[in-house]
Amino acid sequence: MYRGDFINNQFVTNELADGEIKDICPARLDDEIGVFPFFRKHVFRAVEAARRAYPRWAQLTWDERKGYLLRLKEVFIQEADRMALAIARDTGKPLWEAKTEAQALISKIDITYSHSVRLIKEEKVEQALPGIDGYIRYKPRGVMAVIGPFNFPAHLPNGHVIPALAMGNTVVFKPSEQTPYVGQVYAECFEKARLPDGVFNMIQGDAESGRALVLAEEVDGVLFTGSYEVGLKIKQETLTHYWKILALEMGGKNATVVWEDAPLEKAIYETLIGSYLTAGQRCSCTSRILLHERIADQFIDRFYQLAKKLTIGYYEDNPFMGPLISEAAIEKYLRFQEIAKRENCESLMRGKVLENTKYKGYYVTPSINLVQSFNRQSIYQKSEIFGPNVAIYRVRTYEETVEIVNATGYGLVAALFTKDRSLYQSALLDYKVGLLNWNRTTNGSSSKLPFGGMLKSGNDRPSADFAIQYCSIPVACLEDMTPFDRSKLLPGVVWD
Repeated sequence: MYRGDFINNQFVTNELADGEIKDICPARLDDEIGVFPFFRKHVFRAVEAARRAYPRWAQLTWDERKGYLLRLKEVFIQEADRMALAIARDTGKPLWEAKTEAQALISKIDITYSHSVRLIKEEKVEQALPGIDGYIRYKPRGVMAVIGPFNFPAHLPNGHVIPALAMGNTVVFKPSEQTPYVGQVYAECFEKARLPDGVFNMIQGDAESGRALVLAEEVDGVLFTGSYEVGLKIKQETLTHYWKILALEMGGKNATVVWEDAPLEKAIYETLIGSYLTAGQRCSCTSRILLHERIADQFIDRFYQLAKKLTIGYYEDNPFMGPLISEAAIEKYLRFQEIAKRENCESLMRGKVLENTKYKGYYVTPSINLVQSFNRQSIYQKSEIFGPNVAIYRVRTYEETVEIVNATGYGLVAALFTKDRSLYQSALLDYKVGLLNWNRTTNGSSSKLPFGGMLKSGNDRPSADFAIQYCSIPVACLEDMTPFDRSKLLPGVVWD
């Protein structure tokens, strides 16, 4: 199954590996997907290939590059079922959910050309200077390194790759070491699409391989989705690489506020989905629920009853929730429940390892903690757990919600359930987030809108619709077509 790294439109291997990744399906531990050796020297071969390919790819017209990517779209369509199965096996997420991710690969190409293109449209500025017209034009940056996460191992990197290629950049992609098989299947789609040599490259590897890619001198941009800790390291290690654009999407500790006039049944359903979809392994998952005290008891009782009924299991059986990604993720999930207990939070529903499943895997049950008192210094209340856990708060005033929503240091997404538009408009300014949803879960996003957070959630380089902006450089052009006029010489210039 293992084919190697994808460089210059072919898969390559080497005899002397620097290490290997043993890829096991988290939903079925007896399903060994494959062993993926990695070669750090391939990082530099891939960057070199991308650098050589860049001038010719960048000089193609917008429509010529579009032709290649429409060919890739046809491959994505043909390979959708295979890609969905690869995603389900590598992550353990239910097959129905994996299929939506595979479809998103196709949609990204369409949206980039039908919607995002408006953001890089040439603009004429008449009389930018007296008698001189100006133009705003956009050009590609060069070689872009894309570092992928495990939770959406195809969709999220693809959200960087497609705009980068459409704009005229070349790409070196490193999949998460937890989902190497999806990375290989994704590269095989490019192999079948037959883009020019070196335009897209993929290298497998560990964290050190990722570091080598990020630090490569000829990389012009780093496009990353993952944890705050890794994003911070990328920022620190490229501090002197001033020429590199960094687009860092780094997780969240997201809050949903349910006000006293909220459409309660809808709020309960949307928040349930927001809390536990993908076993809580989404950067946009709901981690905290803030309930107005007048509806808190009613909400909590119904939410608890529904959470107990969520189905958990093997991806082919299409449950609501699959496993966590690894044993380390289970350990973190259980550890934070103990931290919550030590910090005086009441366990309404204790999450535990689920063993009576169809296959042995990293399955856990959802959990709910009732926060007795808000504490800005609480480890539990401000840490991203990345598992199916929510903290529930009771609040009396809108001002309390502002303080709690903004207390974690993260600022990705918040949701507000209320019929009061003025409250929503206040939240738009007061909540320090990059996405604010009204009467809708924190989960899910539109590729026709920007996606990115504030504070520890990102570095003001929103992805999705806006990705094409960080993949391009705006160029100011002054175009002077007037003849030379000696009468306008500046003082002190002698023109004999």
